[in-house]
Amino acid sequence: MNKELIVLGIESSCDDTSAAVLKGSKVLSNIIASQAIHKEYGGVVPELASRAHQQNIIPVIDTAIKNAKVKKSDIDIIAYTKGPGLLGSLLVGSSFAKSFSFSLNKPLVSVNHMKAHVLAHFIYEKDKNPPEFPFICLTVSGGHTQIVLVKSFTEMQIIGTTLDDAAGEAFDKSAKVLGLEYPGGPLIDKYSKSGNINAFTFGKPKIKDLDFSFSGLKTSIMNKINSSLMSNPNFIEENLNDLCASIQHSIIQILLDKVEKAIIKTKVNRIAIAGGVSANSYLRKQLQLLGQKLNFEVHIPKFEYCTDNAAMIAMAGAIKYEYGNNSYKDYSEQASARLSF
Repeated sequence: MNKELIVLGIESSCDDTSAAVLKGSKVLSNIIASQAIHKEYGGVVPELASRAHQQNIIPVIDTAIKNAKVKKSDIDIIAYTKGPGLLGSLLVGSSFAKSFSFSLNKPLVSVNHMKAHVLAHFIYEKDKNPPEFPFICLTVSGGHTQIVLVKSFTEMQIIGTTLDDAAGEAFDKSAKVLGLEYPGGPLIDKYSKSGNINAFTFGKPKIKDLDFSFSGLKTSIMNKINSSLMSNPNFIEENLNDLCASIQHSIIQILLDKVEKAIIKTKVNRIAIAGGVSANSYLRKQLQLLGQKLNFEVHIPKFEYCTDNAAMIAMAGAIKYEYGNNSYKDYSEQASARLSF
């Protein structure tokens, strides 16, 4: 990577407005403004998200540039999230990025959000080396669950994906049934620490190859809780920690079973995780234990680069710019809610 290239990254795919400045692969600033309003509704409301992005984007970018101690004229590249994500949210970030690029006459680089999660592993961290190619990346979030074979910066292949719901959605929907606030995944992680992973068992999907399915598990969890509440109205309150531990164990075990199969199938002995669910402490711990058991490398990103953030967008933008062959001034590119990998 060009160690002197200064990149401004802009991320607005869902409900976090983020801006970051990188110099080479080193983060100079990474600012994230979250939207608390969605807690009232138990999930992200797209229209409210896009309005909040409009309020947040200018102060967030201004703060990122000031904290990085650079001037606007110092910026070499502007990178932004093209998709996938919520269209209204994406439009706020992409529109600002285009305007900013035009006003400064700087290259504009569109970034695939899911690829950026993978490339977050190449952000500089002291005393930590990025994974060597090839490696397998388990990318898990509220909207996606994928196993990606990463052969190079520019060559990535999805070798496993969810056929229905994503792992993050299974966490959030289960949390909602338990009466926990949104986002529920971190709360399940918190309460599970003092629970018994074997207290409850749920239906396990039987999906061939490396693909996933979480809809059946989600239904099994909801049926178990609802039927138990009929006989005991205090069932959740009395068993919250055990329920959280058992639910979390079930979801993570599905992920790890597929990771193990992917390692055997590809004969690649380096595994990385990415996406919001990669912040889950149980997934991190169990993956490291599996790595010790099967003797493969495990690469876990810094917590702040797991959830949606602009540092990973800036990193992906820098890589795309360096390894691409375009002029990167295409203002006609459109944000895409369902951008393919």
